Amino acid sequence: MRWFYLNAGPAFAAVLLALVVGRSPALAQSPPYSNRLSPYVASPARVVDRMLELANIKPGETVYDLGCGDGRILIAAVVKYRAKAVGVEISPKYAARAEAWIKKAGVENQARVIQGDLLNVDLTGADVVTIYLESKLNEELRPRLERFLKPGARVVSHDYPVAGWKPLKVDRIPGPQGHLIYLYEMPPLK
Repeated sequence: MRWFYLNAGPAFAAVLLALVVGRSPALAQSPPYSNRLSPYVASPARVVDRMLELANIKPGETVYDLGCGDGRILIAAVVKYRAKAVGVEISPKYAARAEAWIKKAGVENQARVIQGDLLNVDLTGADVVTIYLESKLNEELRPRLERFLKPGARVVSHDYPVAGWKPLKVDRIPGPQGHLIYLYEMPPLK
């Protein structure tokens, strides 16, 4: 995996390094983020890698990251999997920051950010949806996922399960702050 990031190009490597190690002065000076949906907490690089790997993304598929924060999942999906990527972020500040990182990584033709409420976005075109949202919000989001996603679409959730759904796989990432990744697939229409 390190080989990929080192050979992905200097712009992408610089963006990813800044995101992972938190060296961006703008990120370090951000006031605490809060809204009714979910707090901003960045996913570690190894979690992002595993989420996208579990999703089994094919080139040309569309990945939606709900609550995209700084855009790291979007950038990785485009660069590593040649996917299209759409982020949804309620915070204008984080949406602008994600757009800036996308531009800096040179993937603005394949990735974009919608500044808005993830509970109001049309997800019809999504092949994969990634989420790192609290359980209550996952529960609130579930009917929209069931309504908009086509059979075979995958949902990958970091740390929090989607109540009422049975995961295809639960992956445990060891470490001092161990993480769980839940993989779901939308069932065929009845």
